[in-house]
Amino acid sequence: MTNRLRARSLFLITAVVVSTFFAGMHTPRARAQGLNDPMPVDPQITIGKFANGMRYYIRANKKPEKRAELRLVVNAGSVLEDDDQQGLAHLVEHMAFDGTTHFPKKEIISFMESLGMRFGADVNAYTSFDETVYELTVPTDKPETMDRALLILEDWAHNLSFDPTQVDKERGVVMEEWRLGRGAGFRMLNKIFPVLLNGSRYADRLPIGKPEIIQNGKPERLKQFYKDWYRPDLMAVVAVGDFDKAAIEKMISAHFASMPAPANPKPRKTFDIPDHSDTTYAIATDKEANTTSVEIDTLLPARPEGLVGAYRQKTVDRLFSSMLSARLSELTQKPDAPFTLAFAGRNNFIGRTKDSASLTALVKEGEVELSLDALLTEAERVARFGFTATELERQKQATLRNYERLALEKENRESASRADEYVRNFLQDETLPSADDEYALHKRFLPGITLDEVNKLAREWFPDRDRTVIVRAPEKSGLVIPDQAKLAAVIKSVPTKDLKPYVDTVATAALLDSNPTPGSIVKTSTKDAIGITEWELSNGVKVVLKPTNFKEDEILFRATSPGGSSLASDKDYIPASTASQAVTVGGVGKFNAIDLRKFMTGKVAAATPFISELEEGLNGSSARKDLETMFQLIYLRFTAPRADANAFSAQTAQMKSILGNQAAVPEFAFSSAIMAARYQNHPRRRVPTPELVDQWNLDKSMAFYKDRFADASDFTFVFVGSFDLATMKPLVEKYLGSLPSIHRKESWKDVGVRPPADVVVKKVEKGVEPKSLSFIGFSGPFEYNQTNRVAIRAMADILQRRLLETIREELGGTYSVGVNPSYEKFPNQTYSFTITFGSAPDRTDNLIKRVFEEIEKLKTDGPTDQQLNDEKEALMRDFQTQSKVNNFLLGQISSRYENGEDPAGVWLVAYYYQKIDKGMVQSAAKSYLNINWYVEVMLFPEHKY
Repeated sequence: MTNRLRARSLFLITAVVVSTFFAGMHTPRARAQGLNDPMPVDPQITIGKFANGMRYYIRANKKPEKRAELRLVVNAGSVLEDDDQQGLAHLVEHMAFDGTTHFPKKEIISFMESLGMRFGADVNAYTSFDETVYELTVPTDKPETMDRALLILEDWAHNLSFDPTQVDKERGVVMEEWRLGRGAGFRMLNKIFPVLLNGSRYADRLPIGKPEIIQNGKPERLKQFYKDWYRPDLMAVVAVGDFDKAAIEKMISAHFASMPAPANPKPRKTFDIPDHSDTTYAIATDKEANTTSVEIDTLLPARPEGLVGAYRQKTVDRLFSSMLSARLSELTQKPDAPFTLAFAGRNNFIGRTKDSASLTALVKEGEVELSLDALLTEAERVARFGFTATELERQKQATLRNYERLALEKENRESASRADEYVRNFLQDETLPSADDEYALHKRFLPGITLDEVNKLAREWFPDRDRTVIVRAPEKSGLVIPDQAKLAAVIKSVPTKDLKPYVDTVATAALLDSNPTPGSIVKTSTKDAIGITEWELSNGVKVVLKPTNFKEDEILFRATSPGGSSLASDKDYIPASTASQAVTVGGVGKFNAIDLRKFMTGKVAAATPFISELEEGLNGSSARKDLETMFQLIYLRFTAPRADANAFSAQTAQMKSILGNQAAVPEFAFSSAIMAARYQNHPRRRVPTPELVDQWNLDKSMAFYKDRFADASDFTFVFVGSFDLATMKPLVEKYLGSLPSIHRKESWKDVGVRPPADVVVKKVEKGVEPKSLSFIGFSGPFEYNQTNRVAIRAMADILQRRLLETIREELGGTYSVGVNPSYEKFPNQTYSFTITFGSAPDRTDNLIKRVFEEIEKLKTDGPTDQQLNDEKEALMRDFQTQSKVNNFLLGQISSRYENGEDPAGVWLVAYYYQKIDKGMVQSAAKSYLNINWYVEVMLFPEHKY
């Protein structure tokens, strides 16, 4: 013990020296940087390296409060597997949760759940080609908790147990993960990768591995991968959160400085993807594919990292890709566009030696050649004529505004985002400037970036070498997919086309031609205990305001009014339910959607309409200096909705193309069966199909929308965020007080959707893969109050945990289990409770049987004390974090007003969590899991396996 402490002290001294060295690398601020100088590093990050080679990153960060994000990063993934290890890198990751020296069996999960952290959300890991990353979210209000969490990371680094029994169980779980990923996409990927990756090692090292090795790989080969690649010189520890940085550094040193380094480590090779001097083609079709896409990928040397000049070049790259993507997006607004979605970009490719410059489109069926032509034509147009000065100026403006806001919100950045950035620094050398540095660099660089500099990227990104054309499409009778010769002919024809320069339409008009006549606030009420102010306006509009300080520059709102599509006849239901989509695609006022996007460049404001079954309304947001723009958009959504026949025609064509082949997808058949069974084939509960899109009607949609927004007198607006009442008052009076008001007395209608009042079991046979999906849905009457809402949620969480322990961990029968409760007050007080999971077809019946056995156990015995305590702690931890998030508060406050409840109840939820007891959970299970009243739907493949 004494010798080990001495060793730790020696390593600690070394760590401090190395850490000081890294801290000294912080370079001067951005203004003094030359292009060949290193990028500045955020001075609040402590970066260190132990003598054994392990790196660490530490940063104190206050958002969210009382939380820390921990990462163990291993610079090793599936690409390093030997032939007989394919899939074992991923299995090692799974085994990290199945027993270590200090946490036998499942004690890591048990410990984290005792802290109120949830498996999956707060305790997770992933394996990729080149890395494996372990992730923990940990409460920081107790120092001993952090130390023990770091012990988990230490055990992961070099103390996995590899208990044979646990290994065999986990093989089943990994096989279910493999099974879950099977389908048309995976099959087509297996056809594409050999061409795209051009014989590189990555082509046959998919992280999920080979099923025969997952199931039968030798345990010693599993352990060998761990021994070879889990070592200090290939690892980093990341800690970001609400803690004392010096204390955490000492803990990290105590846990990792003395970790032994291997005497003769295997070389950690970097694998390249070979160049090719021409264009290759990967054409993949599948009978279960439901969309067609075209992609042109050009492999380029990876952009260097680290220098200020390299950072500037990436800024130029982003300007180019954003402007080209904007042009492609404009094309999708035309009814005759061959694709429904298209974009351009340059990103890191698989591996670390190459970038991929890409043009990608989601294609209308049968229009592959037209889409390829359109993509290449726009790239050629840019290559010949370049972008316009107005396009570049808009994009510069949008870019600068983005970095301005990041700097403004620098103290409110979430710890998880910072932690992931440090992971990328370790693995990919991504730079670590502060938000102020990045804003300063962009203010410096953007004015000097010229059109010529941006335009020349068109030839650099899209040359006629190292290029792969990828086509994915359905395989079905009558659909002809072009072969390589036809695709090559398209490529050959584009440079010879007679093209004209792009003409940029510049939106210069104001949103409003004249100011509306303001209304007034006729009544003010305050709820001082919860910081809410209510205003009643002269036109009947109700406004609820909750200022917060969670963000420096975030204002959110939601507006609702009773009615919705329930007020439409069954004959007009489809145009009514899609009315908000028709309005949104048309733009607003005198601006079509394209011109509105251009006008809004550099502004942070939105107001988006919606029409649900029981209500209509708006959701939106803004920055403080764009607050008036948001209010103007609100005003226009009521008074000047815009119909655009061309945009609507394009939208319907796009939707029909997207939905056209979904009947070939097994999951679609499964979802359709669930909807039909749960809602007894009600006409207002149908899965969207091309036939339903045929019922879209622009005139009827516009008429219904105008009717629903003709009377603002029954609207309630809820605002949450970084505003003050003095600023809001004149804007509310001017833009909300002037909204049209006819004081109708109306509400929603009950359209008669009811679940079956007995047991319904359906079996769907669709698909070729050996996988099954299972759905169990309970529903019934529900007394809508806070006690019952808490009870059903707690019961669902506990049941999900128990099902994960049994059908995943004990039986190895599934990868994940979803247990989800929901409830509503209107039109009837009802609940819904669903259980979903995937499995091997031959295990489905037994697993469903086990689910019902666990349900009966919960009814009979209730939860254990540990399960109850873990759940209460988790709910309290969730609320602790969520209650300081604007979007959460907006949803909660709005819901209370919509359901006629006191908004103060939002802050009383923790009181209800504390009251949860065994009897409450047991009673909820008995009430809401009625085995005489449920729907069960199972998906099986068409052929037996």
